[in-house]
Amino acid sequence: MVTAATLAPTAFERRMPLLNTLSKVVLIFGLSLLLPIAVSHYLDDGAQRAYDEALAITVGLGGLLWLGTRRYRRELATRDGFLLVGLVWTVLPAFATLPLLLYLPDMSFTDAYFETASGLTASGASVMSQVDNLPVSINLWRTQLCWMGGMGIVVLAVAILPLLGVGGAQLFKAETPTPMKDNRLTPRINETAKGLWTVYFVATLLCIGAYRAAGMTWLDAVMHGFSTISLGGFTPHDASFGYFDSLAVELIAMAFMMFASLNFASHFMVWHRRSFKAYWRDPEAAWVIGVMLASVLVVAVFLYVRQFYEGFGEALRYAAFNVIAVASTAGFYTTDYNQWPIFAPLWMLFLSAVACSSGSTGGGIKMIRALVLQRQAFREFTRIVHPRAEVPLKIGGAVVENKLIFAVLAFMLIYGGTMITMTLALAASGVDVVTAFSAIVACLNNLGPGLHQVGPAHNYADFNAFQTWICTAAMLLGRLELFSLLVLFTPAFWRK
Repeated sequence: MVTAATLAPTAFERRMPLLNTLSKVVLIFGLSLLLPIAVSHYLDDGAQRAYDEALAITVGLGGLLWLGTRRYRRELATRDGFLLVGLVWTVLPAFATLPLLLYLPDMSFTDAYFETASGLTASGASVMSQVDNLPVSINLWRTQLCWMGGMGIVVLAVAILPLLGVGGAQLFKAETPTPMKDNRLTPRINETAKGLWTVYFVATLLCIGAYRAAGMTWLDAVMHGFSTISLGGFTPHDASFGYFDSLAVELIAMAFMMFASLNFASHFMVWHRRSFKAYWRDPEAAWVIGVMLASVLVVAVFLYVRQFYEGFGEALRYAAFNVIAVASTAGFYTTDYNQWPIFAPLWMLFLSAVACSSGSTGGGIKMIRALVLQRQAFREFTRIVHPRAEVPLKIGGAVVENKLIFAVLAFMLIYGGTMITMTLALAASGVDVVTAFSAIVACLNNLGPGLHQVGPAHNYADFNAFQTWICTAAMLLGRLELFSLLVLFTPAFWRK
């Protein structure tokens, strides 16, 4: 006798559609190798074989997974969306390691995974030294990973996978980094993703063109354009932007870093409606720009008063670039600000947590959450004085629901707990407190360089395998804003 229980799909069968979608993402990711492959073959830089083998392995495994799951196709549920996001952001860095491992056989998988996870999470933390001596295609691959991860490889997949028969609403909801994630720009979610990527792509082209006009070579312009718009921080030079020593290049970088720190939904609306009103209506935009510029002025005055630089103009130049680079979580630098009096780099490190908008390519808790916390605090002050008063919390003229406030408070609790736990784990493994704390803050905020042993003049190469994996986990947690990844480890997620 056939019963409903007999016809019900098994747990294995329920996961097959998810794996089928993952196989398509892997195949799409494999195609992204074509650009560095073309550059490697054209320049004959010695990495051709590594890329050819990496392409064959990635496409081959993705194709085998697709063939094995192609008959399992259905719309993904919300729970599947979160699981797929977690799988994508942990599996793709493993495939991205292939060119590095094949070209640099002495490199460990731990270090290679850290490097590629840093790229895809647009963090910019690195374990690689003497990158100036690497083949151009390897550096291009590193910066291209930043560019793909900047807006989110899953959002790119959302724009393409509907063409392959897979809906993307659930994926977009799980991936979009903002507490206001239910707002849509266009009626169909795949059209939203395409719109965001169009703005992202056009901004990248403009950034590349501006760098080229300022004197960079085309290859340098492309690689720095990729990592600037994504706020990824990777460059093909150990000295980062200090390599160029060009005020014009620095001004262009600052402008595009601030652009990328704003909500791309606002950029989309400005482009779509041909009006700048969207920026005025964005409650975060003025705060993001204001906080960055005010911090530049404070640090410049501080460095000048402390006589770290001879003139205020010099202090302002170094403060402006490095403060904006750290606050935006791009992680570029023109000098070793680790040598500045401790107030300045510490202030910059804390800025990386709050100075970016939701919906930007930056990391941290985002400005919107900071605004919610600040206004909730003042609301509590008012309630203490006037216990019976009804005080709504408003942002941008709209009342913020209590459930959203509770979600922000819960996020901050988990953010703080994660930071403390990981810092203690690094400290227990033998890392000094300043290095441990700054490394976790930098990785959790997707900033990249921290202070002391992981400052801008150094990297994470001295960390052992355990310490490296702690920082890798911090980058992934920060990129997916904690909830999207940690929810996978709760018993409620796995119950029917």
